[in-house]
Amino acid sequence: MQAKPILKWAGGKSQLTSDIDARIPERLRDGSFTYIEPFIGGGAMFFWLKAKYNLKKAVINDVNADLVTCYKTVRDNVSNLISGLEDYQRRYRDVLTDDEAKKAFFYRVREDFNSDSNNALERSVQLIFLNKTCFNGLYRVNRSGKFNVPVGSYKNPKICNAENLKLASKALAGVEILNGDYAETLTYADENTLFYMDPPYKPISATSSFTAYAKGSFDDKEQIRLSEFCRQLSDNGVAWILSNSDVKTEQNPDEFFDDLYDGFDVQRVSATRAINSNSAKRGKLNELLISSK
Repeated sequence: MQAKPILKWAGGKSQLTSDIDARIPERLRDGSFTYIEPFIGGGAMFFWLKAKYNLKKAVINDVNADLVTCYKTVRDNVSNLISGLEDYQRRYRDVLTDDEAKKAFFYRVREDFNSDSNNALERSVQLIFLNKTCFNGLYRVNRSGKFNVPVGSYKNPKICNAENLKLASKALAGVEILNGDYAETLTYADENTLFYMDPPYKPISATSSFTAYAKGSFDDKEQIRLSEFCRQLSDNGVAWILSNSDVKTEQNPDEFFDDLYDGFDVQRVSATRAINSNSAKRGKLNELLISSK
């Protein structure tokens, strides 16, 4: 069986795996390449490719320290992680029918998580618990880097999926897990490497801005820096694939990405956006898949 993402993460790529896979260069399709994902997020693409190609070498990275800690805990300490989650699941289910008690439990955990006082195991347990029980499964932090999503309204959330966590732990075995700027992953690359990059998306409108997966922002200046990183990869003979929002619409013919990645393969694919605080803004839309030639 294949491991599935252990966290719900905005911009998850489960629905685009086949589109992305189709853009892997023929010379790498024997699976012997090093896979590098500098913005791991929920890891849908990593888990899918790891299973399909039986990847022997992979490097994943994210700027979000708690996310990275969680992946390391899944890799190195999955039995204790499962035990901790099963305990939280029992305690949370005991208060599910009492709305006030349920809210009190959630906000106590959120406050403790934001205190930054726990060890890696407890923080990972709390991160998964909050992700499974918060509003819309949304991960968001404020300017101080504190998790600020309110409690969700799930009837009976599955907080501990022990089987999938074990599969994820097996998939992560031997994987290099980094916490830093994406550009630092360049040192792991050679001509037999594939990069897949899924950065915080450029907002498609002034009211749709959501890039707060970690303290700081990923603005147009950062999008430009990433395009320069991609050109550097191409100059070094390294294959890469990148996804982003399609800001070009009939109402707003924005050529930002078309200009930024001029000379590369820019394709538009249909995707469903499932995470948005406004339900009217969820649904089908175009996304960009950009790749080296």
